[in-house]
Amino acid sequence: MQKPTRPERGTTPGTAGRRVYLFGAGKADGSADMKALLGGKGANLAEMANLGLPVPPGFTITTEVCAAYNANGRVLPADLKREVEAALAEVGLIVGGRFGDPSEPLLVSVRSGARASMPGMLDTILNLGLNEATVEGLAAKSGNPRFAYDSYRRFIQMYSDVVLGVEHSVFEDILDSHKNLNGLGLDTDLGAEDWQAVVHEYLAAVERETGKPFPQDTAEQLWGAIAAVFGSWDNERARTYRRLHGIPQDWGTAVNVQAMVFGNLGPTSATGVGFTRNPSTGAHEIYGEFLINAQGEDVVAGIRTPQPLTEAARNQGGEELQSFETLMPDAFAELKRVFLALERRYRDMQDVEFTVQEGKLWMLQTRSGKRTVKAALKIASDMVRERLISEEEAVMRVEAARLDQLLHPTIDPDAERRIVATGLPASPGAASGEIVFDADEAQALKAQGKDVILVRIETSPEDIHGMHAAAGILTARGGMTSHAAVVARGMGRPCVCGAGALRIDAKAGTMTVVGRAFAKRDIITIDGTTGEVLEGKVKMRQPELSGDFATIMDWADKARRLGVRANADTPREAEQARKFGAEGIGLCRTEHMFFEESRILAMREMICGDDEAGRRRALARMLPMQRSDFEALFEIMAGLPVTIRLLDPPLHEFLPHEEKEATAVATALGVPIAKLKARVSELAEFNPMLGFRGCRLAIRYPEIAEMQARAIFEASVNAGRKTGKPVISEVMIPLVAYRAEFDIVRDVIVATARAVETETGAKLDYQIGTMIELPRAALKAGEIAAGEAGAQFFSFGTNDLTQTCLGLSRDDAAPILANYAERAILPADPFVSIDQDGVGELMRIGTGRGRAVRPDLKVGICGEHGGDPASVAFCHATGLDYVSCSAFRVPVARLAAAQAAIAEKRGTSPAGRD
Repeated sequence: MQKPTRPERGTTPGTAGRRVYLFGAGKADGSADMKALLGGKGANLAEMANLGLPVPPGFTITTEVCAAYNANGRVLPADLKREVEAALAEVGLIVGGRFGDPSEPLLVSVRSGARASMPGMLDTILNLGLNEATVEGLAAKSGNPRFAYDSYRRFIQMYSDVVLGVEHSVFEDILDSHKNLNGLGLDTDLGAEDWQAVVHEYLAAVERETGKPFPQDTAEQLWGAIAAVFGSWDNERARTYRRLHGIPQDWGTAVNVQAMVFGNLGPTSATGVGFTRNPSTGAHEIYGEFLINAQGEDVVAGIRTPQPLTEAARNQGGEELQSFETLMPDAFAELKRVFLALERRYRDMQDVEFTVQEGKLWMLQTRSGKRTVKAALKIASDMVRERLISEEEAVMRVEAARLDQLLHPTIDPDAERRIVATGLPASPGAASGEIVFDADEAQALKAQGKDVILVRIETSPEDIHGMHAAAGILTARGGMTSHAAVVARGMGRPCVCGAGALRIDAKAGTMTVVGRAFAKRDIITIDGTTGEVLEGKVKMRQPELSGDFATIMDWADKARRLGVRANADTPREAEQARKFGAEGIGLCRTEHMFFEESRILAMREMICGDDEAGRRRALARMLPMQRSDFEALFEIMAGLPVTIRLLDPPLHEFLPHEEKEATAVATALGVPIAKLKARVSELAEFNPMLGFRGCRLAIRYPEIAEMQARAIFEASVNAGRKTGKPVISEVMIPLVAYRAEFDIVRDVIVATARAVETETGAKLDYQIGTMIELPRAALKAGEIAAGEAGAQFFSFGTNDLTQTCLGLSRDDAAPILANYAERAILPADPFVSIDQDGVGELMRIGTGRGRAVRPDLKVGICGEHGGDPASVAFCHATGLDYVSCSAFRVPVARLAAAQAAIAEKRGTSPAGRD
């Protein structure tokens, strides 16, 4: 057959744009920079071919075809057939086979390949091209009928599941029955006749389940598989994964059709998954697993126990099974050379799939490997030292949102460990929670505020929502590269895999191990760093910044412009914030100090005061409490700015509403219960979020603002004298909508400051500003900031600004937002990530108008959005001075701010590593 002419890259054969790109035999039409068109897998296969690495030949059908397929009612373009047939013929010429030819059968894999890695979410079919005739040809050509029929049964099962909709369990039951009847244990124990018998039963099952015979036309098989893989882009698990990981719906997937190489040809053949560095720790060591006489899905399916790639890993794990390094030293040496070449080319840790066919190594995939955040930090800092990447590139390599994974407790080294089982340490970190056996139940309990551990024999892509909801994941089967391990590492969930001693009965709701039984809702703890499963809830330890974490943070701080403060109401929170690198306090909520049992009585006495004199008596008792708290915060911040918001919530929140509690409070206050109930009734509101709160309290009861201002200023003087460092206090007036409101409360604050200066002889350094949380305040920002007496700083309260802008209560938003997410009305939860087109527009308007009249106006945000990377990037672009977030999110904000600055300089997106 004459070798077809390959069209040049970028040409448009016929009337349509080019849709098929070839790779293999040391060259390719594509390259690594064509991910948008070829998907990650196709682009990287092309790149490996261009590097001269051993890649089975094949071709990629572009992501544009996926978009067309889904837009046109799941119909493939008519003129695609000619390009695919030409490419298939060329692949056959390279390998010496013909598709559908019984004497020289060419078999192919049909695999997905999206621009962003989506492990296990999309569909794959191997061994395509087998039928009743070609299986005989394969048996004759290979001289190995067992291999041929093993491959055929795999193809029938995968194709029937992906294309024909026949459940996996139908085939698993047939295979298990055959094994049991014939006294066979492992798949490798079955011979050629066994597989022939299984194939016969598989074919009968397909006809029984679908009403049609299994397709014998290889062309029909191919087009069915291509359509199914394109269609899998829109399956439920893929949609869930994209939503969780922020992958756009319109990206689509490519389809890669590649000549098969076989790891199931016998003892000199194998298949494996490897990483150029350890994806859990980041250590510069080969990491991975393989299986002799197997195909790719066997490694991750947990059906057989995988073997380690290296002798070091075997010794470390105390495993009896031999390593790839020992069993196949030549192939291992070649794999090491390939790993080195890939890291030099991609300058990142790579995750590869490979097959050894009768001693010959073949590379099936490479991609930037998913890793724990701990590993990401180490790999990035190591690669700077190795001169592979720059400091700025290292900062961009770590996903800011994932830093949160390192900022939570691990098991205290001194805690009692009642170990009940041990598995593989698949994803580091620790978690305690109630046992659940079902992904839906995990999601439901999470919604109720429960921490759960999802316990499964093995996970599958259908469990993705439950894995996301769970605090941790525990499986009885599977290795370090199983579905559970890979997904858990990507999500940052602690995970223990392959705890083989566990006996899990999901239907009965029990987990037993060595005679001990655990029921659903019992509490266990898992340690994903050691692989241990522990009884009960175990004491945890707070994290610290050190080592690679601190190194990356130092580089981030050099790169960022945006300041990062913390929301902190207590000395403990302030101390934690400083440890995590906060540059001050952006929001201290003074009301939180009075919800403590020892203090709330004084607040209730003030609220129940009959007149100003009564309120002032109660406020005088509150003053030392507030002063003491503020003094501690100023001392901890040691000269850094501290923004203190005056009392904000409605007063009724401090009063009792249950009869029993009301009686006790009335007795403690020495007031009649009827009077207390009358006060509760008087303060009750239909919509307190928009009621008597914020500056409205201070306007009606200026003595409250006076007491709080005095506490702030007296604390400033005391802390300054104690530490010898100047105290910078920022007094924030909440819920301002009108300039007149601001002026009234400001006058009280200024008068109090003058009084304290007179009494103490100290000169106070303070500013007065406002929280912008109402649309009117943003629109009238110029008026509020104008003049010498105008607001000196703005802090956008994005939680309330989102509610008032969208007319949506965050307490009731969950079902509405879930429905909107399904209908693609909103790209993200606006209470998690700023609604940049609506709320963000108000922020731009408020910032611009405020600085137009006061160029030195300081502007920040103090809502929960301050710890969301996308929101931080928006704040950087809008020109804010700082963001403020919870203490544990401070490093996230620091890194996100740096990435925004670097991305701005480069003209790219601050999204981090793919």
